[in-house]
Amino acid sequence: MSEPTVFVVDDDPAVRDSLGLLLETAGLSADCHDSAESFLAAYDGKRPACVILDVRMQQMSGPELQAELIRRGLDLPIIFLTAHGDIPMTVRAMKAGAKDFLTKPIDGTELLERVHAALRDEKDIVSQRRTYERTCRCLEELTQREHEVMMLALAGQTNKAIARQLGISHRTVELHRSHILQKTGAANMLELAQLASLCGLAFANGGETAAGRSGT
Repeated sequence: MSEPTVFVVDDDPAVRDSLGLLLETAGLSADCHDSAESFLAAYDGKRPACVILDVRMQQMSGPELQAELIRRGLDLPIIFLTAHGDIPMTVRAMKAGAKDFLTKPIDGTELLERVHAALRDEKDIVSQRRTYERTCRCLEELTQREHEVMMLALAGQTNKAIARQLGISHRTVELHRSHILQKTGAANMLELAQLASLCGLAFANGGETAAGRSGT
């Protein structure tokens, strides 16, 4: 995993300079921007990162940038840092998923503690996302017949019932189930059900979700 970046988005050059120096002195990679638009043009959505974000800026405000990141599906930890905060604004930002809402001026040690906490959260998010992506790729790589067997098995059907429904032998069903577990890395059908649910696969009693699929 690449080293995380702390983005500073603030239209005050003195604030950008002081925060950039603070972060780099602490051994963190800082990337400073004078506007939300500049940040959006620079961030590719792939690097682990967090954002120290001003509230009031020309053109796009901090809360508007937060909303745009949500719209784009970019789940970045945001630390709002402002000299003009109030309780309603703080509540709205936190409800929308902000990590912190801090008031200028702020002690450098405290800010670094909040940044490190945000980066730990981001690391967990990235790890979970990669686990999810690996799991779903494994399911996508199943053959059509393996997918049919899996969906019927997860719907609670026995091997004999699956064999009758698909017109294959009981032994072939057993082999398909074994291959499915090997490909997905699941230890058993319960774990496979959890993986399938994680990837958004729905399975109903009786195997309705597999109806209409065919293959060899």
